[in-house]
Amino acid sequence: MPKIQRDSEDGGSDKDARKRVAEVLDGAQKAIEGATAGTSVAERLALAAKSSELLSSVWTLPPAQRMMFHPGDRLVDVPADDTPGFPGGKGEGQRFIDLSSGEISRFMGLMYANGVKGSHRRLLIILQGMDASGKGGIVRHVFRQGDPMGIHYHGFGAPSEEELRHDFLWRIKRELPRDGWVAVFDRSHYEDIVMPRVYGTQPESVWRERYDVVNDFERSLVTSGCSVIKIFLTISRDFQKGRFLDRLDDPTKRWKFDVSDLDARDRWDDYMAAWQDVFEQTSTTYAPWYVVPADKRWYSRAVVSELLRTTFTTMNLTWPPLSCDEDEARSRLSA
Repeated sequence: MPKIQRDSEDGGSDKDARKRVAEVLDGAQKAIEGATAGTSVAERLALAAKSSELLSSVWTLPPAQRMMFHPGDRLVDVPADDTPGFPGGKGEGQRFIDLSSGEISRFMGLMYANGVKGSHRRLLIILQGMDASGKGGIVRHVFRQGDPMGIHYHGFGAPSEEELRHDFLWRIKRELPRDGWVAVFDRSHYEDIVMPRVYGTQPESVWRERYDVVNDFERSLVTSGCSVIKIFLTISRDFQKGRFLDRLDDPTKRWKFDVSDLDARDRWDDYMAAWQDVFEQTSTTYAPWYVVPADKRWYSRAVVSELLRTTFTTMNLTWPPLSCDEDEARSRLSA
């Protein structure tokens, strides 16, 4: 099965490129079907690895490389409506998400099974972005085939009175993933750096020292077996305006709108400066930041799906063996 040539950053809709994307996705689908029907564990894992490799080959440059924040990168220079690295259009992107989400479900089951048997592997996904950047949609689309048994979602708003009586990581630690689980944070501990800075609710000495605290915290998570994926969904002001107007126009979406969204929009430049500093101070080798263009929803979901699935593949997990004597178990079942 041909792979997409890694010679272009263009995410446009060239007919030949889209045809090649479709061919690769056909191959990935066949491998996925084979992994489901495989007779042995080794065969299933091999076909699953092949399907994931084919899915990754769609990208002209892996999102983990293309989207990772590096020193010198500027958030304001990222084109929010771009689709770098993906040669197809929306249709191919949606199909990619469908196939990838099925593989993610498989990996989640594998990690959960290992967690039950004592493995400490687990995964924390942090989603950040301005209002209307699509954080909730990411969760619904990327994980739609996953087993709810192994996933924990939590959205962080303004700290409650109880939470304010503790250090800023107290409420974060209460929601961390258990062994074998995936936890998705819609906003996170980074709000306790950005918000005090933008609104001046705490002295700079307080929020600035939290950079080192967060780095140490995330390092300890990774050392203990928890992979951390930090994603910032970047959108344009015009795109956000359109989403806000959609909410005002649609009675079924008005509940999503709050005047505080407009307060944050008024401070757009302050937010961009704050997040720029966050990336520079906390994008580390063990827990890097990925800045993902999100004006095109299908594209940001495809990127997050790829980042998640490839993170699972690096865990090199296999199914745990039977923990009792098989012959004895079969004998008792036949009695």
